[in-house]
Amino acid sequence: MIEVIATLAITGLIGLGAATATVQVMNQSSRNSDYTTASTQAMNAIYWISRDAQMSQDISPGENSGFPLTLSWVEWDNSGHEIVYSIQDDKIRRRYSIDGGVPDETVVGQYINSVSENTTCEYTGGMLTLKITATAGEGSRSVSVSKAREITPRPGL
Repeated sequence: MIEVIATLAITGLIGLGAATATVQVMNQSSRNSDYTTASTQAMNAIYWISRDAQMSQDISPGENSGFPLTLSWVEWDNSGHEIVYSIQDDKIRRRYSIDGGVPDETVVGQYINSVSENTTCEYTGGMLTLKITATAGEGSRSVSVSKAREITPRPGL
């Protein structure tokens, strides 16, 4: 009888250790996934803004942390391009129009932390400085990732 009780106690301890390890692996996997999601969203937003800023002849940041950010240029065929980046519902939206036509709107970043200290753009001295922060996950398990980049618009401006 004592041997059976000892065997059950040892088996219970092994099971408890295995359950604890499994929970820790699942939590770490979730955090890694949230980090990857936040990082990808911030980098995607920076990619699109950088791409358009390098074409721009005119950069006009807004008053509230630099958003909405308006970028515009004229192509060789005299077509006027205007792109407006705005933050709405924790998403960075890109609204693109040619010659004032119907704009095409897409989302270039999700889970964006729109607090002005976390997501900003400034245009000073011919340099556009971006800082984008994305937050993924819920509650105390949320993960925030900030990405920053300095962009020089079209040369000679």
